[in-house]
Amino acid sequence: MGNGNRGKMKTTDKSRKWMWGFLGLVVALQMYFVWELLAVFALFAVGFAAIAAVVGSLYMLVRTWAVAVERLAESRHPVLVAVRQRLDTAEDMARRPFRRPGSVTAR
Repeated sequence: MGNGNRGKMKTTDKSRKWMWGFLGLVVALQMYFVWELLAVFALFAVGFAAIAAVVGSLYMLVRTWAVAVERLAESRHPVLVAVRQRLDTAEDMARRPFRRPGSVTAR
């Protein structure tokens, strides 16, 4: 029966070439899929970073504005004191009624 070829593997048949080609194609497709996922993840990370930067800068702008308004409110500069007095006067005038207390309403 030909025991001389029993332990050796064939490496030249066509089916083996197709198998290795198919396995190479599967690996290539998997690598392509992985690269596509990495590219989408990178785009998502860049978009998320851009949104986070906008939100962070808006937060810092609001906080800076709040600190500036607080410092102006506490300031004792003569111009700001005069402006505050004028605003208080305007508020007092706005609270006054248009008519005198004893006047008759128009019909």
